[in-house]
Amino acid sequence: MKRTTAVAVAVTLLGGLAVATPVTAAAADSAPIGFAAVNALGQNGTTGGEGGPEVTVSTAADLIAAIKATGPRVVRVQGMITVPAGMHDVTSDKTIVGVGAASGITGGGLNVGLPVSETTTPPADAVHNVIIRNLVFRNATDDSINVQMFSHHVWIDHNDLSRGYDGLIDIKRGSSYVTVSWNHVHDHAKNMLLGHSDSNGAQDTGHLKVSYHHNFFNKTSQRNPRTRFGNPVHIFNNYFLNNSDTGPACQAQSGCWIEGNYFDNVEEPMTNSYSGPKGNIVERNNVFVNSGKPVVGGTVTDPRTYYQYALDSPADVKALVTQGAGTGKI
Repeated sequence: MKRTTAVAVAVTLLGGLAVATPVTAAAADSAPIGFAAVNALGQNGTTGGEGGPEVTVSTAADLIAAIKATGPRVVRVQGMITVPAGMHDVTSDKTIVGVGAASGITGGGLNVGLPVSETTTPPADAVHNVIIRNLVFRNATDDSINVQMFSHHVWIDHNDLSRGYDGLIDIKRGSSYVTVSWNHVHDHAKNMLLGHSDSNGAQDTGHLKVSYHHNFFNKTSQRNPRTRFGNPVHIFNNYFLNNSDTGPACQAQSGCWIEGNYFDNVEEPMTNSYSGPKGNIVERNNVFVNSGKPVVGGTVTDPRTYYQYALDSPADVKALVTQGAGTGKI
C-alpha cells in the first residue's frame, strides 16, 4: 500500500542527554486499511468516485447536487461551504475531498445512507463505496457525518471535525465495512457512536464492522467511540488526549479489539461496562499516561480473520498521530 511519509522527532534521554530519534510518520494512505479494504457484499475494497468525472464545487447548491448525482464522481470542495441546516445525502461511488487544508462544510452534515426504516434485510440499493477525505466540519446542526441503513465500504480519512450539535462521526443501523482513519476530532462531547441503541440488535448484529486507526481524539469527552453489537470493532494506533469521561466504551454485546494506542490523561481509557448491557474488550500493548485503569473482559473476534495489518509501536503513536492526522496531509 503506497503512502507518503513525513518525519517526526521523538526525544529520549540517554545518559542525561536529550537524543532526537526520528519517527517516520505514515501520513497518507493511498487506499484504506482495515474493514473498508475488505472484499465483501459484492464490493471490492473502497474506491469512491474513481473513474468518474471530477468536479470542483464552491457553493452549497453545487455541492449538494454533486454528492447526490447518480454514478461515480470525484467532488472537490473548494473553501468552506455553508450548507443548509440538517443532513445532506451522499449516493454511492463518491469521493468527496477538500482542496488544501481549510476547505470543508459548516452548518450541516453528510448522510451516507438510505432513509431510516426498521428492516433487518440489507436493501439491494444500500449506499456503498464512499470516500470522505481532507474536509473541515464545523457547526453541524445534527451529525457532522452519519452512516446508516446498511451502508458499506465507507472510508472517512484525514478530516478535522469539531463543535457540532450531535455526533461527529456516527455509524449505525446495520452499516459495515467502514474505516475511520487519521481524523482529528476535538473540542466536542458526543464524538462517535457505533450503533445507536441497546434495543437495535435485530438490525445491527452481524454488521457494524469498523476499523478506527491513527485518529487524534483530542478533548472529546465521551463516545470515543461508544459501540454496540459490532464484532470485531478494531481500535488501533490512536492517540487519546484529555478525554474527561471515557475512551472506547464497548457495550451491548459489541467486541472491541483495542491495541497499540496511546492514552494520555484519560479518566477511563476503556470500558466494557459503561451503561446498559456489557460488551467485550481484548486489550493489547497500549500505553497509559496519567490515565485510569482499563475495564476489560470477554472474547472478541481477531481482526486478522478479515484482513492483515501492521501496527506502529504505541510509543510512537503520539508523535505520528499529532503530526499526521487532520487536513492538509494528503
